[in-house]
Amino acid sequence: MRKLFTILGTIGIFVGFAVLVFAMGSLRPKPELQAPEVAPPSVFYTIADSQSVTLDVSAQGEVRPRTDINLTAQVSGQIVSTSDAFVNGGAFEKGDMLIKIEDAPYRAAEAAARARLAQEEAEAALARKDYEELGLEEDPTALTLRIPQLQQARAEYKARKLDLDRTTIRAPFKGRVRERIAGVGQYVAPGAQLGRIFSTDVAEIKLPLTDNDLAKLGVPLAFTESDKEPGPPVYMTATIAGNTHNWVGRLARTEGAIDAATRQVIAIAVLDDPYGAGSDNGTPLAMGLFVEATITGKPYENAIVLPRSALYGRDTVYTIDDDDTLVEHKVAIVSTDRDTITIASGLDEGDRVVTSPLRGAGAGDKVSPANPLEDTPGSINSEEPTPSATASNNTSGE
Repeated sequence: MRKLFTILGTIGIFVGFAVLVFAMGSLRPKPELQAPEVAPPSVFYTIADSQSVTLDVSAQGEVRPRTDINLTAQVSGQIVSTSDAFVNGGAFEKGDMLIKIEDAPYRAAEAAARARLAQEEAEAALARKDYEELGLEEDPTALTLRIPQLQQARAEYKARKLDLDRTTIRAPFKGRVRERIAGVGQYVAPGAQLGRIFSTDVAEIKLPLTDNDLAKLGVPLAFTESDKEPGPPVYMTATIAGNTHNWVGRLARTEGAIDAATRQVIAIAVLDDPYGAGSDNGTPLAMGLFVEATITGKPYENAIVLPRSALYGRDTVYTIDDDDTLVEHKVAIVSTDRDTITIASGLDEGDRVVTSPLRGAGAGDKVSPANPLEDTPGSINSEEPTPSATASNNTSGE
């Protein structure tokens, strides 16, 4: 019996303790349930500042002459003399004699043709006088007045005189000799190549441009300069013998076709008198030289330059309104590079433009603005919560 009472007493103690714990728990006040407060995401921003921007375009190209021709003979004969300038690299002016072909046979032929012409002119005059003396009323025929014979004699004389003139080969323009092929004593036939010459009045540089480059320059696909619309300046540099030289030309035209392989347009820059007034302190813009070119672009008076991280998609940026809500803007972008974008319209000066990822936030959502020049979220001096991922190194903004 003692065991039974011991067991029952132990059970009673445990039951009483459980009842006491339950009673004490039921008397404790129940906690109020509250929804967790979600802090708005922290974002970096920058202040939009309008400014005058000129969008220059960089390109590379080779200097070439506007005219580069083969010098050929038009009559046959032996070369009896050449100009001192008719050597590789020699310079000459327009109209200078370069090559002289023996002209004795052509002088004789020209003299014979001139004598025959004089004879035909005399016979034609005599035929008209004889016909007038006959007193006939009808007009004389051309054959009666020997007009066909006279015309043939005149044409023959002009041809012989032209052959004589062609024995002296003169420079058709101001230029230089690229290559001398024929020399004194050599017999040449019509069409024989005597040398190669190129003009030096104007140098041309072909510069490949993209569609974005054309937009920066503000020139159409088939642009041609005129007095009313001159081409933009082109600044060219090249290193010669270890020294950097500079020349200033202009954009004269663009080719009216797009290259199917590169999808680029060729722009033609020109420099007048590259071996004279257009030279850099006596250093010419020599043909065949490879140059770096910078074309002055179209000026934008009220453009806004932003970090590239401010761009979302192709043409979207976000600003932070006065009540710290996001506002979406479609902007007109005139230039992009690795670090910045240039906007012509779509924003106002003084707008707070988001420059960091939004992490799921969108137009109309609240954010916690943080200017990276004044404050950094999560720092000791900041009251903003630490974001899960900082955007300081983000360059895409997308």
